[in-house]
Amino acid sequence: MACETERHPLGVFECQLCALTAPYSYVGQKPPNIQSVILLEESYVMKDPFTSDKDKFLILGSRCSVCSRLVCVGPDCSLFYSKRFCLPCVQEHIDAFPQEIRQDVEKRKLPSKKPTART
Repeated sequence: MACETERHPLGVFECQLCALTAPYSYVGQKPPNIQSVILLEESYVMKDPFTSDKDKFLILGSRCSVCSRLVCVGPDCSLFYSKRFCLPCVQEHIDAFPQEIRQDVEKRKLPSKKPTART
């Protein structure tokens, strides 16, 4: 028998940067049914819809540790470096991050190379 949170989501997660929305079934650091996992941040979690294994889950996002904005884990919206940071806060405080993080952020800002249409 499925537990209550698997059948009824607690709410809908919405990233305040990219507007990604998804139903979440748990908020916290210890997802239900998983004894061996403790997340490093309070996260919005959903059961993995691509498997029937109840122990599988997806992390949707968390709050930015600087501004408290709700952001998804997508590379265009946030990064995790001991805490979750939204990219606008990373940009604003870029000098506070190590060189490796700065380089990673610079790579993210480069436009992706898309194939050009041939006529």
